[in-house]
Amino acid sequence: MAGERNVDEGEFVRAISGFRNWVTIDGSPGPSGEGGFAAELDRYHLYVSYACPWAHRTLIFRALKGLEKAISVSVVHPLMPAESWVFDEYPGATKDHVNNAEYLYENYLKANPDFNGLVTVPVLWDKKLQTIVNNESSEIIRMFNSAFEVYAKNNDLDYYPEALREQIDEINKPIYDNINNGVYRAGFATKQAAYDRAFDRLFNTLDILEERLSKQRYLVGSQITEADWRLFTTLVRFDPVYYNHFKTNKKRLIDYPNLWAYTRELYQVPGVSQTVNMDHIKYHYFASHKSVNPTGIVPKGPDLDLMQPHGRENMSKP
Repeated sequence: MAGERNVDEGEFVRAISGFRNWVTIDGSPGPSGEGGFAAELDRYHLYVSYACPWAHRTLIFRALKGLEKAISVSVVHPLMPAESWVFDEYPGATKDHVNNAEYLYENYLKANPDFNGLVTVPVLWDKKLQTIVNNESSEIIRMFNSAFEVYAKNNDLDYYPEALREQIDEINKPIYDNINNGVYRAGFATKQAAYDRAFDRLFNTLDILEERLSKQRYLVGSQITEADWRLFTTLVRFDPVYYNHFKTNKKRLIDYPNLWAYTRELYQVPGVSQTVNMDHIKYHYFASHKSVNPTGIVPKGPDLDLMQPHGRENMSKP
């Protein structure tokens, strides 16, 4: 999960990811000129937390594209101590299958001995060159979408089609600013004005998306795209965590008929439900964030039926 800090205005500011290289089909430069990493079978390893919405994106794309055999995974313990994400025994967590590290920061230092930034998930690790390729989820999902086609079981699925890229990029921005990152801006605000701004932007954007999804089935075009999956990982955490923990309590997700049905539909896409570990999600947020929840008590509720029929099969499409 990307790190954070607070500035004088009490505003939450997300740290910039430090490793921004790309895996491409043949190792040629990526979109911003970075390159040198060619797609190869079982060369790359993904470090994730089930709790983290940013890491969750990468697990979803790995599952949707059918890359389980091409890209291996290690899962950290859901509780994040001050030292860093840790590899320890817990249901659903794993050892570090590649580097046998105890803490994730050890792999950051292995990649760059001078690294002194924030240790975040996800991390895409190159087993061949023994280094971190990338720790920015929005870029990793695009690599998974296109660079590993020869190894993907579902290489006919394209979640960032060229014809829709401008529209996807356009809607990604307010979703990231006001929803994905917006819940953190509300939850980690240290001054009332900063919280109020984040809160209002969050619910204004949710209201806009609720209206949008009353008229069409997906955010962009007539198919599920990257934009939908980027939104989904926040929505699926909204009622169990953000509504209470981050004080985003104007409405629950289930109070938005279209957004709630849309979230259930995405959850029911084959392979996606297996990437949602609500135990890890709730345990991490409520037990790790002592500044927000000093007692560390994890709420037992709410009861949510994500497998309830969503009824969106006949929704009109733009």
